[in-house]
Amino acid sequence: MHKKILYIINPIAGTGSSNQLKKIIERTTHAAGIPFECITSNPSANYTAVKTKIKEEGFTDVVIAGGDGTVSQVVGALRDTAIQFGIIPVGSGNGLARAAKIPMDPQKALQLIFKETGKPTDGFSVNGQFACMLSGLGFDATVAHSFARQSTRGLFTYAKEVINNFGGASPYLFELSVEGYTLSLQAYMISIANANQYGNNFTIAPFANLNDGLLDIFIVLKQSKVSMLWQTLKQLLGYNPITQAGVHAPNSTILHWQTAALIIQNREGAALHIDGDPAPLQNELTIRVLPQAFRLIRNNN
Repeated sequence: MHKKILYIINPIAGTGSSNQLKKIIERTTHAAGIPFECITSNPSANYTAVKTKIKEEGFTDVVIAGGDGTVSQVVGALRDTAIQFGIIPVGSGNGLARAAKIPMDPQKALQLIFKETGKPTDGFSVNGQFACMLSGLGFDATVAHSFARQSTRGLFTYAKEVINNFGGASPYLFELSVEGYTLSLQAYMISIANANQYGNNFTIAPFANLNDGLLDIFIVLKQSKVSMLWQTLKQLLGYNPITQAGVHAPNSTILHWQTAALIIQNREGAALHIDGDPAPLQNELTIRVLPQAFRLIRNNN
């Protein structure tokens, strides 16, 4: 199949060298005989010129070398073109790439990109902002804001920020409107998942599917901090798997269900993240799935 690839590389993603990654990309793509160009990602998220470039120069694929935040930014800006997207996962968590069974090794990811075509993949919107993977309110968003301020990246830094923020964690008051029902609750965090994990194979929503037209809502309710930490760790590590959509049990401290849309009233100013990147405070959030929002080159259906 004919391909012409535009690589968009985030020079500060992950913990490795972007120069070394670029050399791997150039060497491997040259060897495959595929025309290509490499550019750097735009921190301001302005990809108007890139959109024009894609149309005028006949690129078939945009391949993003970065983490979930970069993927979300680029796909959100360019998904209304006829382009298909690939990922070379070099971020801290790479949740979308892992959910899509994309190899973590750059050369193996490139081989997948060279031989496959994009599959329809859902996204979702948070007050109109595009998201690919996961959005959250509360404790995990507080950690995301703290992590973004650090000079180093990677799992160790993220774990350190979880520990640093745990002592000050407290539940927030939320009001949710879902499919005609309204629910008021206090929770440490609310996660809205299109993919099944945060990244690094830490599962948050085992039923989440990239093309089912649904979002998985996962809520850690008010409880003791020890219980909150224990229940969340069990879920992330797979020792307390959700067996079906819906409330875990009559007295559960964790809620889970699937829906295509919901509205959240953020009554006490809980922090917000979108695809792992800190987002401005929102007092009301309208969240909707965007079925088959883009085409992603991936291993799973």
